[in-house]
Amino acid sequence: MLAQVFAVSIFIAMFVFIVTEIVERHIVSLVCALLTIVLVFGVGMHSMAAVIETMNLKSILNVEFWYLSGKSGGSSSAGINWETILFIFGMMVMVEGMARVGFFRWLCMSIARLVKYQVIPLFITFMVLSTVLAMFIDSITVILFLAAVTIELSQLLKFNPIPMILSEIFCANLGGSATMCGDPPNIIIGTSLGYSFTDFVTNTGLMAAVSLAAVLVYFYLIFRRELKAGAGEAVDYSSLPSPESTITDKKGFVISCIIFAAAVVLLVTHAQTGLTVSTIGLAVAVVTLVTSWKHAAMLMRKVDYKTLLFFIGLFVVIGGLEQTGILEIMAAFIGTISGGNVMVMIAIIIWLSAVASAFVDNIPFATTMIPIIKSLSATYGVDLSMLAWTLAMGTDIGGSATPIGASANVVGIATAAREGHVIKWGHYCRKMMPATVMVVLISMLIIYVRYL
Repeated sequence: MLAQVFAVSIFIAMFVFIVTEIVERHIVSLVCALLTIVLVFGVGMHSMAAVIETMNLKSILNVEFWYLSGKSGGSSSAGINWETILFIFGMMVMVEGMARVGFFRWLCMSIARLVKYQVIPLFITFMVLSTVLAMFIDSITVILFLAAVTIELSQLLKFNPIPMILSEIFCANLGGSATMCGDPPNIIIGTSLGYSFTDFVTNTGLMAAVSLAAVLVYFYLIFRRELKAGAGEAVDYSSLPSPESTITDKKGFVISCIIFAAAVVLLVTHAQTGLTVSTIGLAVAVVTLVTSWKHAAMLMRKVDYKTLLFFIGLFVVIGGLEQTGILEIMAAFIGTISGGNVMVMIAIIIWLSAVASAFVDNIPFATTMIPIIKSLSATYGVDLSMLAWTLAMGTDIGGSATPIGASANVVGIATAAREGHVIKWGHYCRKMMPATVMVVLISMLIIYVRYL
């Protein structure tokens, strides 16, 4: 009982500090992880075995961590998921290598020239681009470059960049839901439950594709007047930068494109090749550093170590809830409320995930929910994969509803504000909440129709 009180108290305190942003979130998670080890595992449980299981270091030594010879159930959800951390690290290194050579600005400028710098076609194509890029690259990186290029183009083409930035933010979060590597919650779900890239594409990817069609229509209808307002002014297209001028290292650019293409192929085929995402992530990082050896130190410095430390601390805190049986109690509570009815259970999970993710970080929420849906599946005989896709869509999409719901939102708003385009809470929520509700509803209906 004492261990459970400590575990719940630490978890709640961690969430409060993360939401209030009084202290950086990686410091919060690491301090809470230390408290979990001392108070929950030490004082409450007197169990060194719980500490060892939560640290999960032995998983790295297993062959299955690097290569799967057959169908696997995935990494253990108890404790630190090193597969997730190693994969994210590798992708961070690759993305920094691509950014160094100007890949993202080249891509944006190439598309802008392709649509002849017309505002409405640019608006539509940038939404699609945001979705596609976020399927393979962290949404923060996608928005960081897209928002910057959007503002640059808005100054040259004389249009209001806010509608385009808002739509890009939403589409980045939507694109992230489509694949296993698109959003951190999906990586955690995939590695914990043993789902492949193909599993996500054929399930959450379908929901994202249907939702994208609705989102394109929605944002066009609510933003078309604002975008057309200043688009009639004469523009000197010769003053616009050419896509070629944005490439800072031509040889490095070609190498980065090859590495990115190889990473995508490996991710798409990893269920067939047996290579785990940890192997792919490490391989991508090593190749990027070796081929950019002159800039290797700089690329390593730019890796977001704070996020990786946040993940490690978070997994330990969630491990405390799992070791003390709190997550089983939460699963039983959801089962009781739903009365074992699968449709009600799905509605609770997707809307609870969406609402929670609109206000708190979706990473700790998804990590907390994974053992819960496993317990629900085992207790009520519900298909685990169906609950996994429900959780993924709820956590990935819910964050779009508010300015603080996802990291991409914060980055996009901050980028716009630096250039004098302030996006207030009221304006953001009025435009983005209806789209969020629409996509969550579409996803829920698809789950009902397809899986029940």
